[in-house]
Amino acid sequence: MEYLAGKYDVIVIGAGHAGCEAALAAARMGCRTLVLTLNMENVAFMPCNPAVGGPAKGHLVREIDALGGEMAINTDETSIQMRMLNTGKGPAVHALRAQADKKMYHVRMKKVLEMQPNLDLKQAMVERILVEGENIKGIVTRNGAVFHSRAVVITTGTFLKGKIIIGDVAYSGGPNGQEPSVTLAESLRDLGLSLGRFKTGTPPRIHRKSVDFSKMIIQPGDEKPYRFSFTGKPRLREQLPCWLTYTSEETHNVIRENLHRSPLFSGRIEGVGPRYCPSIEDKVVRFADKPSHQIFLEPEGRDTEEMYVQGFSTSLPEDVQVKMLRTIPGLAKAEIMRTAYAIEYDHLPPAQLKLSLETKTINGLFSAGQINGTSGYEEAAAQGILAGINAARYARGKEPLIIRRSEGYIGVLIDDLVTKGTNEPYRIMTSRAEYRLLLRQDNADLRLTEKGREIGLISDEQYGKFEEKRKLIEAEKERLAEVRIHPVEQVQEILVGKGSSEIKQNTSLLEILKRPEINYADLKKMAEGFPDLPEEVVEQIEIQVKYDGYIKKQMEQVERFQKIERKKIPEWIKFEEIKGLSSEARQKLGRIQPGSVGQASRISGVSPADISILLVYMEQKRRELSEGDQNK
Repeated sequence: MEYLAGKYDVIVIGAGHAGCEAALAAARMGCRTLVLTLNMENVAFMPCNPAVGGPAKGHLVREIDALGGEMAINTDETSIQMRMLNTGKGPAVHALRAQADKKMYHVRMKKVLEMQPNLDLKQAMVERILVEGENIKGIVTRNGAVFHSRAVVITTGTFLKGKIIIGDVAYSGGPNGQEPSVTLAESLRDLGLSLGRFKTGTPPRIHRKSVDFSKMIIQPGDEKPYRFSFTGKPRLREQLPCWLTYTSEETHNVIRENLHRSPLFSGRIEGVGPRYCPSIEDKVVRFADKPSHQIFLEPEGRDTEEMYVQGFSTSLPEDVQVKMLRTIPGLAKAEIMRTAYAIEYDHLPPAQLKLSLETKTINGLFSAGQINGTSGYEEAAAQGILAGINAARYARGKEPLIIRRSEGYIGVLIDDLVTKGTNEPYRIMTSRAEYRLLLRQDNADLRLTEKGREIGLISDEQYGKFEEKRKLIEAEKERLAEVRIHPVEQVQEILVGKGSSEIKQNTSLLEILKRPEINYADLKKMAEGFPDLPEEVVEQIEIQVKYDGYIKKQMEQVERFQKIERKKIPEWIKFEEIKGLSSEARQKLGRIQPGSVGQASRISGVSPADISILLVYMEQKRRELSEGDQNK
């Protein structure tokens, strides 16, 4: 029997990485918020690798932090190893990656939710979405509890009609042996939303004591204390190493001999899997000429003996998994603690969403995370914070926050999903961003903190620290431009010693710093009067000065891009009535309903000729409306 259990401004279904960020954002913006989870032990759970960050993903984590989210802080507090990747390349692709303690990550995030004002955390299975006309009304749980709300955010991850597959064994289930959500998927279909089917998987976990590390290559963390959050302080931590080994030809033979037992190749798996995280059997088949593949052993936490076998995702039968593992150097006696599996699940094709992550057909219904066709904790959390922000703004009758492609990787991620859709689990990569040099991980706070402040997620204290950092950067750049050094012997020796050419006349320190081989520390040897600046300030000064020309070029590109991005397409335009558009363009424009000419230009199948016709049509309509107003 159903009963009214409560009324909220925002309800979040699911408490994974998307759900946590969505719920915290809405509550911190002053909305009375409810977050519902199938299992309290699954809050911010890491069913796959307990790692955060990496190329492009680390950028997302820092952008979440700049907007006022929690993932960066939670990772800093629970990490057991940190490394900066791609340091041999330019700053646009530098990427911080952390190995987190899986249990502690969950424990701390759950505590944050429990202690957050305006936020209620409850365990319940949501079975139905309530809609009145075209507006969201609330949800109904399996136990009959009815919760009304102005906005709902769905963040169900891979739980919608989840099916676990291990060899010829298949059963209904969610990640890590949890219960799936079946009825909710049917409720979404009943509301007119279309669902697709994707697949992902996870490797086995093995017992640390069964590993011979002497046959592997140690992968320690960086000695330098890093952090994801701009508001935290770098701290030294006891780091646990990861280990590198490789598959062997014997491993590949075991896989080939058992491909007939692989559900991936037998047709038992129907869902489309992630291109950039294939199973080991898929890698062996696709790259048949490759003699070996990297395998990383990564600890799951400080207080567990479980080791994650990175690079060894599989859905082969359990007995085959054991045989495969024991052909790998260092794993001859490996004991599996948790079996690898594939999981199929329903997802919501994201072309059904607006850039705010609100559905196009139901007002106040938002979705975020893997349900939108993405893979990865970071992609989920990035969508989560934006969906939570926009659900809160919707509940308050405010315009949504939209992050543009030129403003952040969050903008790239969401624009790609909504505008282009995805035929496979989407993964963010630096190559997807047109303006990589502007969207660096080191300047995420300079790009997005103002937005976080405007929407109410950045505190006075946080904003004060941010303003101080920004002022220090600008003040020191101005000082370096004013201080000029003479071509004296001491200066020339320093320059030559660094492999740089001598100066022939008085030169500003700013001009000297533009040289690739010279760093800020070198300037201190050439002149006096340097202020004591934080490391992150010095880092920004060096990058902004050295890449000034490239940054200006990208800024010019952004400005050209904004011209067509600012050309909004009125909601009343009917694309099927525009003569001259190709049939494909007419169909896709009608389905996606782009909000701007810029977004329309990025839709696959919409040509430059179609955009020209659209612009002419919009101008004609604008003049007709203008003339109509004048004749009244």
